Amino acid sequence: MMTLKLKKTLATVVLATLATLADAAPNAPTFADDPAAIEFARDLEQRHGFNADAIISQFAQTRPNAKVLQLIKPPTSPLQRSWERYRPRFLNDRRIDGGVRFWQENSAQLAKAQALYGVPAEIIVSIIGVETEYGRNTGGFRVLEALATLAFNYPPRAEFFRTELEQFLLLSRENGLDPLAVKGSFAGAIGIPQFMPGSQRRYAVDFDGDQRVDLGNSVDDAIGSVGHFLEQHGWQAGQPIAVPALTSGTPDAALTQAGIRPSLKVGELAEKGIRAEIDPETTAALIDLVSPGRETEYWLGFDNFYVITRYNRSSFYAMSVFQLAEEIRSRMCAQQATTATNREKYCRA
Repeated sequence: MMTLKLKKTLATVVLATLATLADAAPNAPTFADDPAAIEFARDLEQRHGFNADAIISQFAQTRPNAKVLQLIKPPTSPLQRSWERYRPRFLNDRRIDGGVRFWQENSAQLAKAQALYGVPAEIIVSIIGVETEYGRNTGGFRVLEALATLAFNYPPRAEFFRTELEQFLLLSRENGLDPLAVKGSFAGAIGIPQFMPGSQRRYAVDFDGDQRVDLGNSVDDAIGSVGHFLEQHGWQAGQPIAVPALTSGTPDAALTQAGIRPSLKVGELAEKGIRAEIDPETTAALIDLVSPGRETEYWLGFDNFYVITRYNRSSFYAMSVFQLAEEIRSRMCAQQATTATNREKYCRA
């Protein structure tokens, strides 16, 4: 007799299979029937020496993915920005404890990346923790299908995703990958650090010395690539990231609207009632972490905060990375500060 547990397991498998089939839209025309996709393949043949027929053959095994289109579109009734709601997604014991384990297991490579690129180990750990929970959730979408869906069926960002589709096919050729087999996020991000194909080609590094870059399976390559990405985007070793700001009333909206790139002198902000413990000659951005129904939290973000937003252009994202990194380092300090060397490595002065 079939047990209840087995029945539930089979039901789950059946539902997952049906969902996959629905997303893939098996009765929909393939991209090999799309004139824009065919033109794209011919263009790659002219500019990069691809075999257009081979690309079209791959497109013949790829259809528009409804789930990808659902996930990429803004919600019809957008929620108000809420730091109070956003923060716990990443600032929680599971990710902090996971970050401590990840640091302990990869301490040598993290130290190497910090020395080479100037990026603190905890920032590299935190980005990987926020992106994929240390490699646990790297995405289950076929990257070719996701990128083609967005390149040919999502007009608002078609140009960007056509460029990324081109980069993905170049990446696959350079690394001997089967484009149909690579899995990633619904937007086409790949591997442990979730690099888009263009970023992988520009910034990923072979950090484990095996003569290939493998962000899907090599933690070492992921660590080195995150460090290199941030360094190439202007990370300043030993410089601050962000500090809390005290305000006298609600700051002038023009100060937050000045943008996330530092452009305001700390001393000038102080004259406008916004104070922080930092050199007044430092240039900063005023970051507002809003939560409906609660008092807005203000921070000053510096150049390194802006660099984190090059990974994901959101102040909430960058602050989550920064605060998760601080929590991980604090817990590492509490656990590892048994020697002077470890105190210097893990603990704030």
